[in-house]
Amino acid sequence: MLSERRLQVLRAIVQDYVGTEEPVGSKALTERHSLGVSPATVRNDMAALEDEGYIAQPHTSAGRIPTDKGYRLFVDKLAGVKPMTGPERRAIQNFLDGAVDLDDVVARTVRLLAQLTRQVAVVQYPSLTRSTVRHVELLSLAPARLMLVLITDTGRVEQRLVDCPAPFGETSLADLRARLNSRVAGRRFSDVPHLVEDLPEAFEAEDRGTVTTVLSTLLETLVEENEERLMIGGTANLTRFGHDFPLTIRPVLEALEEQVVLLKLLGEAGDSGMTVRIGHENAYEGLNSTSVVSVGYGSGGEAVAKLGVVGPTRMDYPGTMGAVRAVARYVGQILAES
Repeated sequence: MLSERRLQVLRAIVQDYVGTEEPVGSKALTERHSLGVSPATVRNDMAALEDEGYIAQPHTSAGRIPTDKGYRLFVDKLAGVKPMTGPERRAIQNFLDGAVDLDDVVARTVRLLAQLTRQVAVVQYPSLTRSTVRHVELLSLAPARLMLVLITDTGRVEQRLVDCPAPFGETSLADLRARLNSRVAGRRFSDVPHLVEDLPEAFEAEDRGTVTTVLSTLLETLVEENEERLMIGGTANLTRFGHDFPLTIRPVLEALEEQVVLLKLLGEAGDSGMTVRIGHENAYEGLNSTSVVSVGYGSGGEAVAKLGVVGPTRMDYPGTMGAVRAVARYVGQILAES
């Protein structure tokens, strides 16, 4: 265990390095921070922190920089989440309140996160498997063709064409619409299959084929394989941090193009807590020089997706964590009210 004083020295090194981009020396620490000890004592503390692997000497200068291990300890023990100011909170709310649909909410959220943090923003669309049904609409396009519209509690809208085995009248269509919504509206997607399995039996024999076809289309929509969608923005922000990446930002850019990689970085959507992955904690090698800050968002107390940012390990962690958390909270409120 590090002493309280050495923890304070580590905090000061992280803060100075993030702020100045320069390796931090003992003289600068004693001048900028009220550590209450001599430069010689600070040098001894820095030597101990280096021996423990929390800081490193990048070259022959006297300065030190935090390692992944140092940032990890800083985030876990030393960094509080920086609260957003009143004007910042109002700006977030005003920016997101104008959204007209789910796509607009996600697009605005990506732009806002990238602007607030000056990092790369990643927002996952609400997952169907963690949503509930708000309404199922059925529209007649032709005597034997229907449009099925599935609306979720998060505002996601899925549309499917249904080719019926036989003409389906307006009276039967209205009956199916009413019966279907009475069973599934407000219910979790995982509950829907057993809620509708006996529904065809409620209809005349000549309509059962069409009812079965509609239900099959609905269930395919609920369990479709490619439901996980992401939006990413602010990639150009990485160019400001060229010297933070050992050789080139190319591996980072390549990783950001891989949706599967980004989904793994964000973590399980059902986990609403704040996650910070630093440097080599990211399993994908191309992102070993980056940190990922993510959190779940959703309506009510349950997360339906994740959002977060990717940036260099030399990151303002308190400010970034505060911005990510605040934006997630507002997006959750919008979904709850939509």
